[in-house]
Amino acid sequence: MRAIPLFAAGLALGIAAPATAQRSVEPGQPPHASPRVAAPTIVHAGRLMTAPGERVLTEATIVTEGGRIRSVEQGYRDAAALGLAAGTPAVDLRDKYVLPGFMDLHVHITSNGIAGRLPGTRMRQEDAFFALNGATNAKATLLAGFTTIRDLGAANDAIFSLRDAIRMGVVPGPKIVAAGRGISPTNGHGDAHDMKRAFLDAEPRDSVCDGPDDCRRATRAAIKYGADVIKVHVTGGVLDPSDAGTEQQFTDAELTAIAEAAHSMGRKVTTHAHGKGGIDAATRAGYDSIEHGMWADEESLRLMKQHGTWLIPTVWPITYVGDTPEKVMRGPMAGINPNSLAKLLKLGDQPKKLVRMAVKIGTPVALGTDSGISPHGTNAQEMVEYVDAGMTPVEALKTGTVNAAAAAGLADRGRIQPGLAADIIALDGDPVADINQVMNVDFVMRDGIVFKQAGKEVQ
Repeated sequence: MRAIPLFAAGLALGIAAPATAQRSVEPGQPPHASPRVAAPTIVHAGRLMTAPGERVLTEATIVTEGGRIRSVEQGYRDAAALGLAAGTPAVDLRDKYVLPGFMDLHVHITSNGIAGRLPGTRMRQEDAFFALNGATNAKATLLAGFTTIRDLGAANDAIFSLRDAIRMGVVPGPKIVAAGRGISPTNGHGDAHDMKRAFLDAEPRDSVCDGPDDCRRATRAAIKYGADVIKVHVTGGVLDPSDAGTEQQFTDAELTAIAEAAHSMGRKVTTHAHGKGGIDAATRAGYDSIEHGMWADEESLRLMKQHGTWLIPTVWPITYVGDTPEKVMRGPMAGINPNSLAKLLKLGDQPKKLVRMAVKIGTPVALGTDSGISPHGTNAQEMVEYVDAGMTPVEALKTGTVNAAAAAGLADRGRIQPGLAADIIALDGDPVADINQVMNVDFVMRDGIVFKQAGKEVQ
C-alpha cells in the first residue's frame, strides 16, 4: 500500500478540524463587581412601629433615598404621588410588622461560629482568618435583623478590617462599632492566660496597662489604631482560666484615667464588670455603660440610675450555656477548664434576677448578647429573655432600638424617622402581642440597601 505523505495527512486532518473560534472582547467588559448602592425605594408597611412605645401606624409608606429615610407617609403612596421616577422599586410589606433595625451592643463577631468548631485556630491562624470567620458571622447577624452591632473584643487587624469592608460594601453585614482589643490590667480578663511563658510573651500587649499614666497611653493608642469605643476589663471574667476571681482589678485611679482619656477624644467607654466593687467603681468613674453587671445589687443599680449609666445585661448567653448547674453540665461548656467552670456554675439565673431588679429600680437597659458565646444570628433571643425576666414587650423592643442608640451615642438610627439611617426590618407578626416574633425576620434593609426579602437573602 502506497504511503501518504505527511503533509498530505496533515492537510486532511486540517480540513476535518473545526474552524478556530473568533472572539471579540470589548474593553472593560465584563465589568468588575461593584458595591451595592442604595437606590430610592418605596416601602409599603401594613403596620409600622416608627419607634417602640409610639403609636403604631397602619397602611403607611416609607420613602428611602441615599441610604436615609426621606419621609414617612400615611397611606400606600405610589411613585407618582411621591414625586419619584416611574419604576422606583416598591417593597410590599403590607402583611408585615415593620420597625427599626435592631442593635446589639455587645458581640464578638470574629469569634466562634464555624471557627469555633475547628480546634486550635487561635494558635495556628492569623488575624485575617478571623476576619473571614467574622464575615460569615456578620451576615448571619444582619439577616437576623441586626443592622448595627458593637464588637467589644477582637484582634485589631481582624475587626477593623471587617468593619471597613462592610462599610465599603465588600461583604454584607451590620454596621460595626468596634473596640478592638479591650483595655486590661496585667493578668486581668483581657490579658493572656494559661499558656507557656514564650506564648504569653508573644501575645500583643498594647492594650494591657498598669498605673494611671500607662492606662491613658493604652486608651489613646487604642483610638489611634482604630477603636470607635473603648472596652475595659474592670473585673475578672468567668470564661478566662484565671483563678483571680471576678472582683475589681483596675484601681479607681486607673479607671478614672481611662474614662478621661476616652471622653477627651470623643469615645464612649464601657466595661466588662461582674463583681459589685468593680461595677460601682466604674460607675463613679463616669463609665457610659456596664457590660454583664452580674453581681450588681440594688445599691449598684440605683447608683447607675443616678449617674445615667447603661446596663447591658447579656442574659441569653447564660441561658444558652445553662442557667442551673445541671444544665451547665449538659451544655456546650461542660468541658471547659476547672476555674472557668467553677465561676460559671455560680451564675445560675442571676442575669434574670439582675434584669428584674433593674426594671424595678428604673436603671436604663440596652441590649447586648455577648454573641460568640451564644450563636451569632440568635441575638434577638435576648429580648425574649428580657420579657421572661419581667419587661413588657415594648420595654424589651426599646432595649434593641432607641435605648441601644442612646447608650452607644448613635443619634442617626434607632427609629424610623426622616433624616435617619434607612435601617428597616419586618417581622411576620406583632412582637408586642408575642415577643417571640422578633425571631421571625422576613425583611432587612440597612442604609437603604435590601439584604433580605420574603425571608430570603438578596444577593
